[in-house]
Amino acid sequence: MDIELQVETPRLLLRPSRLSDAPALFEFLGDRDAMRHTHADETLASCRRRIAVHEWRRRRDGYAPWTAIRKVDGRAIGWGGLYDDPFEPGWGCEVGYFFHPDAWGCGYASELVSAAMNLADEELKLPEVRAFVHPDNGGSRKILETAGFKVIRFIPEMNRFFFSRPRRQDGVIG
Repeated sequence: MDIELQVETPRLLLRPSRLSDAPALFEFLGDRDAMRHTHADETLASCRRRIAVHEWRRRRDGYAPWTAIRKVDGRAIGWGGLYDDPFEPGWGCEVGYFFHPDAWGCGYASELVSAAMNLADEELKLPEVRAFVHPDNGGSRKILETAGFKVIRFIPEMNRFFFSRPRRQDGVIG
């Protein structure tokens, strides 16, 4: 399978993460307030570990979260994409996205999710992609619903809504 490792959207360059990205990504992945609806890295070393483990999975699975680079200024503003979570395994392929607070509300997450779902549907031909959203994260829920995801159920022990979206074929989801 010949998967493009780098993807461009109208405003973003989505590329495999590098350990040298860790300081820029840690600005938000390590910010407890920015990551209040999910896991925050405690240290720069733990952020590097997250990147390294996911990049190892890219070599194995053919996909992993990208570093999102804003084209206009070359700044790393986000991290996300498709992944089988190595830290909470067993859920299958998920889509996730995390952005610097300066980039919130600008539509970057929607661009990233659209690119990820195109990869899932057209290149990887995954039968389904899943996602999780904290109940207080209405913005994330809207992004997923716009991309065709549906709530499957609430998972109390995770305090998350579990979403799923079947593969789009010939422009039709499912």
